[in-house]
Amino acid sequence: MAIEVTLDVMLAIRKVKSKDLAAHVGITDANLSLLKSGKVKGIRFETLSRICDYLDCTPGDLLRHIPAVSDSAE
Repeated sequence: MAIEVTLDVMLAIRKVKSKDLAAHVGITDANLSLLKSGKVKGIRFETLSRICDYLDCTPGDLLRHIPAVSDSAE
């Protein structure tokens, strides 16, 4: 996967419980858990914005790009 979700790190830094964030955002605890584990294919901008508002952060604090490793040995 080229995108790493670091939501769990931000939750720990902000000392916020997952269930409190899920309630504020309007998603289930199960969906938030899937998001934290990176097992989702996408996220709505509205949902991402609500998460950032609650955690006082930016999308870049929650998502990190992992460059692909090249298999060619040049």
